[in-house]
Amino acid sequence: MREHDFASAHDAEDFPDTRRPQRMRRRRFDDEVQPTRSGRLTEAEKERLARVREDTGPELPDGADRWSTWLDADQGPHPRPSWLVTDGAAADTDLGILKTGKEADVFVVERAVPGGAACLMAAKRYRSSEHRMFHRDAGYLEGRRMRRSREMRAMANRSSFGRNLIAEQWAVAEFAALSRLWSVGAPVPYPVQRDGTELLLEFLGDADGQAAPRLAQLRPEPDEALDLWEQLVTAMEIMAGQGLTHGDLSAYNLLVHDGHLMLIDLPQVVDLVANPAGAGYLTRDVTSVAAWFRSRGVPDSLVDPQIVSERLLAAAGLG
Repeated sequence: MREHDFASAHDAEDFPDTRRPQRMRRRRFDDEVQPTRSGRLTEAEKERLARVREDTGPELPDGADRWSTWLDADQGPHPRPSWLVTDGAAADTDLGILKTGKEADVFVVERAVPGGAACLMAAKRYRSSEHRMFHRDAGYLEGRRMRRSREMRAMANRSSFGRNLIAEQWAVAEFAALSRLWSVGAPVPYPVQRDGTELLLEFLGDADGQAAPRLAQLRPEPDEALDLWEQLVTAMEIMAGQGLTHGDLSAYNLLVHDGHLMLIDLPQVVDLVANPAGAGYLTRDVTSVAAWFRSRGVPDSLVDPQIVSERLLAAAGLG
C-alpha cells in the first residue's frame, strides 16, 4: 500500500464520518407520480384506428358528442377494471346530468365502440372561472404547492388566470387522491381519466343509469346504520394511513352502492401533515358524520368524535 493510501485509511479509522444521516422526507399526496397516458400510438395502432373510424364514417355515431378522449388524457391506475372501455375508436355520449354544484357539475356519460363494448361513467366537470365560487379555497390549498411564483401570485390574487389554475388544481388533486386511494383498497370510484378540468369516474349505479343514493337520502335501521358506520370508520382509517382526510365529509358525499359505502367528492382532500390545520379538518370530518349516525341509532360510545379522531390520528402516525 502506498503511503498516502495508508494515511487515508488510518485517518478514516481515527476520524469516523460524523455527518448526520439524511432523513427521508415524508411523501405527500401531491408528490405521487400521476397516472399518465401510456405513450405515443404506434403507427399500426394509428392505422387501425383510422380504418375503424373510416368504417363508421367521417361523422360521429348518431347521438355521440365526441370521440373518446382516453388516449389523450391522464389515465387511471392499474389493474384496470374489466368493464372499462379503452379502445380509441369509442365515442362518448352525454346521457344527462346527475348533480349540479357550486364548483362542478356531474354528468352520466356512455363510452361505446360502435357495435361493440360500452360502459357508463360519471363525468365531473369543474366550472369555468366565470361561474365557479372559490370562497373555501384558502384553507384547503394550504400546504399544496405550485412551482412558479407567478402562478402562486395569480392564485392568491384570484385573477381569471389564477382561478383557472385553482380549478385545474382541484381536478389534479382529486384525480391523484382517487388514484392513490383506489390503489390501496379504499372504497372510492375508479378514476378513469383526467383531461384538463374534467374527470371521468366509475359510475356508481345500475345499468340503466340510475345513480346510487347518497347516504343522506337513506333511513337505515339501526343494524344497517351500524354496519355502514363501521365501513366508514374503516375507510377513514385507510385514508388516515395515507396521511389524508376527506376535508368536507358529510352524509351528502357518501354513496351507498349495493350495500357498500363509497367516498366521493375529494377535490379538497387534506394532507394531515403538510396542512397546519390538518388535524382540525379530520376532527371536523368525524364530528359531521358521527352526528348523522348517532341520529340513526348508532350507540354514542361508538360514534364519540374524540375517540374516533384519536384513533385516526394514530393511524396517520400523529397520535
